[in-house]
Amino acid sequence: MTDERLMTIREMCEAFDVTPRTLRFYESKELLFPVREGQKRLFTKRDRARLKLILRGKRFGFSLEEIRQLLDLYHMGDQQQTQLQKTYEIARDRLSDMERQRDELNEAIAELKEQMSWGEKMLASLGTTKKAAE
Repeated sequence: MTDERLMTIREMCEAFDVTPRTLRFYESKELLFPVREGQKRLFTKRDRARLKLILRGKRFGFSLEEIRQLLDLYHMGDQQQTQLQKTYEIARDRLSDMERQRDELNEAIAELKEQMSWGEKMLASLGTTKKAAE
């Protein structure tokens, strides 16, 4: 497959492990712009690159609007400096959010473990008390 070859929706789904519905959704949100031949959608090298960035952004928790804005900055004519700067800013904020969420989750896990340990001790003591009463 050459990079310039157009890909069908099925080929895109297989290559990127997405559903046709996902591709149509991104098209409807004007994130992808496949070539139309009748009812057939054909995806270009540009669409493939954009989809790769969309999926990466979604994995990192970027909103579709943030992703759209970042993709739109590609054509600013400044060798992607604006795009890279904005991506970095959003990524920095997202990383901060993810680290905060991780810390909160670690705290909740520790609390749950403490409660479970307490529960085990209570169950063990109730079992001991029950045996003594028999």
